[in-house]
Amino acid sequence: MLYWLLMLLSRIICCLPHSALLTLGRGAGILYYRFIKKQRQRAIGQMMAGLAISEEEAKKLVKASFINMATNVFEIFYMPRLNENNFRDYIDIEHLERLTDALAEGHGVVVLTGHIGTWEWLSAAFTLSGLPVTAIAKPQPNEQYTRVLNDLRATIHVEIFSRGTSELLAAARALKQGKILGFLADQDAGPGGAFIDFLGRPASTPMGPAVFSRKFNAPVIPAFILRQEDGRHRVIVGEALRYEDHGDTDRDLYDFTVRMTRILERVVRENPTQWLWFQKRWNTPPEERHVKHHTVTAEGGRSAHE
Repeated sequence: MLYWLLMLLSRIICCLPHSALLTLGRGAGILYYRFIKKQRQRAIGQMMAGLAISEEEAKKLVKASFINMATNVFEIFYMPRLNENNFRDYIDIEHLERLTDALAEGHGVVVLTGHIGTWEWLSAAFTLSGLPVTAIAKPQPNEQYTRVLNDLRATIHVEIFSRGTSELLAAARALKQGKILGFLADQDAGPGGAFIDFLGRPASTPMGPAVFSRKFNAPVIPAFILRQEDGRHRVIVGEALRYEDHGDTDRDLYDFTVRMTRILERVVRENPTQWLWFQKRWNTPPEERHVKHHTVTAEGGRSAHE
């Protein structure tokens, strides 16, 4: 029942002009900020610690981030409305050639991104430009919502692989076939992640982008989508990053992950209202880490092997 209700909601939203989504998003974001106390307080506390700002300034920025988040939700439901002919009415892309040049190398491309802006529309910007996009995503707690989200992604031609399942083998095949493999690399990676400082605090960090890049000799392209003041989106495609082999696989993977984390951190600092501050980014404490091959114990520490 929930699936059909949400898909009906998507059809209704797709009947609206995009400008209406901005109005709806602002109203919903303000309500969410006012009434969802737990997430509001977590976001404010994490922003104060991460940006070293006052509570008053954090409240202002967090409120704006909630408005952006709510607008994101409406835009996700709006994705069936996007197509090859109209997506540039909403999205500008800078340096797309960096991505196409990397794909031309024939090893696939790992795209590094995060929960910044309307990240689902980042995939749309690439697929509707004619590029083959796959992504590794964490399943939602509600199975029906996961199904809705994946069906909406299918309307913009994105293939999704679930994080932590056998579908990772399919993700590997996607790179071997020369496709784009996207990672949202700003989530807590649990005890098996690399513990790297993020916004001033140790955070369990996914090593997937580094591992896949090394395994398939695939360049890593940082790419982010940022909402502009007029409601349009700007996609920024960064320069290619390369895995560097210095003879110690654990250390090399770790160092590469640090480089990518610094890029994510910089984008968040420069665009604080467009990141999900209430997510449990620092949920796993360093003392819970699991030591295993190709996982690093702590920033600056020695690499560990089984």
